[in-house]
Amino acid sequence: MSCGGCGCEAAAGAGAGATASEAYLRGEPVREARELVAELCRHFYAQGWVTGTGGSITVKVNDPAVPLADRLIVMSPSGVQKERMVPEDMYVMAPDGKVLSAPVAKPWPNKPPKCTDCAPLFMKAYLMRGAGAVIHSHGMETCIATMLNPGAKEFRMTHMEMIKGIKGHGYRDELVIPIIENTPYEYELTDSLSEAIAAYPKATAVLVRNHGIYVWGDSWINAKTQAECYHYLLDACIKLYQLGIDWTTPEHGPLNSAKRPRSILSPEIPNGCHAAEASKCVVLDIEGTTTPISFVTDVMFPYARDNVRKHLVSTFDSEETKEDIKSLRIQIENDLRNGIAGAVPVPPDEAGKEEVINLLVANVESMIKADRKITSLKQLQGHIWRTGFEKKELQGVVFEDVPVALKNWHASGIKVYIYSSGSREAQRLLFGNTTYGDLRKFLCGYFDTTTGNKRETKSYFEISQSLGVDSPSQILFITDVYQEAIAAKNAARVTPRGRDVEACRHAVSQALSRVRQAVSASANQLKRCPPMLG
Repeated sequence: MSCGGCGCEAAAGAGAGATASEAYLRGEPVREARELVAELCRHFYAQGWVTGTGGSITVKVNDPAVPLADRLIVMSPSGVQKERMVPEDMYVMAPDGKVLSAPVAKPWPNKPPKCTDCAPLFMKAYLMRGAGAVIHSHGMETCIATMLNPGAKEFRMTHMEMIKGIKGHGYRDELVIPIIENTPYEYELTDSLSEAIAAYPKATAVLVRNHGIYVWGDSWINAKTQAECYHYLLDACIKLYQLGIDWTTPEHGPLNSAKRPRSILSPEIPNGCHAAEASKCVVLDIEGTTTPISFVTDVMFPYARDNVRKHLVSTFDSEETKEDIKSLRIQIENDLRNGIAGAVPVPPDEAGKEEVINLLVANVESMIKADRKITSLKQLQGHIWRTGFEKKELQGVVFEDVPVALKNWHASGIKVYIYSSGSREAQRLLFGNTTYGDLRKFLCGYFDTTTGNKRETKSYFEISQSLGVDSPSQILFITDVYQEAIAAKNAARVTPRGRDVEACRHAVSQALSRVRQAVSASANQLKRCPPMLG
């Protein structure tokens, strides 16, 4: 089997650049690497690092006759019980990531074989750091340590003996681990991991907030040793935090209350949010906050799905639809590269309008079914919904207390904005055609995913900059999604003023209640606050 010029040896001592033969793939070095990964998976499962099919391991084949950069790669599969894996379950890949050998499918209830979702991230460590092995752990301590200070972009520790187990570090050195924000899909972490690796040349690990850690080393022994040290140090950090001891200073004295990372379980309001004292702007989510989730899932999405073919056929040659198709093509190509389920290639326009539309429809239907929050899909859906609203086939639905709140905020000079994964056009259509009439007169602007992902802190920082407030504490963000609330709160932590962008699922009804009191809303208008906020 050819590895496409990966530089693997067909036999020991052969010149670099030869292709990997079937005999080499069945040879002793590859077999030992397969066995090693299976053994490590069982060991790390016992440590709690790869439970629930999470986490993964990859190693370079140990063949001294081949330069490290040219050695074959063995990776564990995705979605598999790590403690039950055997050598035959492993993938073997060329140094450039091309799959040379894949496992044979097992009978139900086993899932079809799939290479680990960590593969593109593993490849970054191999290509950028010349690693010999990479470990991805979901150990509990790796998650909790990133939650102690939700706004921190780095984990820092010094004067701990186990720091000596990290390559290039001594007891008195400061250990710095970059922290990147988590994403819904593993492959979406690739760019931020790559940026962190480039920005921290001394680091041998990257933490992913609320997710886990990636650790690499020159060999599997080095990677394993460092991973054990990282887990020890992160666990120590959590225990020191509980004791009120500062792990970032040589003295390890009492943790300064002014310096201490504020827990998301702050006592002021459940989950650490604070009621708005002087909100100048309110930013509202739509789905589950102003509008029932059922309206979106049972009315809007099915309408777009059922009418996508008709829309593409009737508008295929329009400039707007050409732009929609262009955006979809880019997204589909990216999905195909990353192995997203349901993605199918779309031929060029020369293949004919009918064939192009058929395959576009197949992709769009798959995206809608998966409820993907991607700009190209939301843009097309907005254009389909526009037709539905124009033909009176659709009418926007909001909770009954939404018009009251909007009117009161408007009367009190509080500006209200919308931030939704739906396109800005779709937002305007919904609020412009509700059962309560046109509510757009109470809204000052709209934000969608062109601003950024709703679960990423930088998106809320961008919004705060756009609104021109003096302090993020003057913004009240209301959502029913906890991860969005935390991302919004973290945006305030990295600004110079450092106050909270108000957001938290369990505190939303209290926050809205106080705002409404501030704008003289009567008590009987507050009875449906919780339903409005999901």
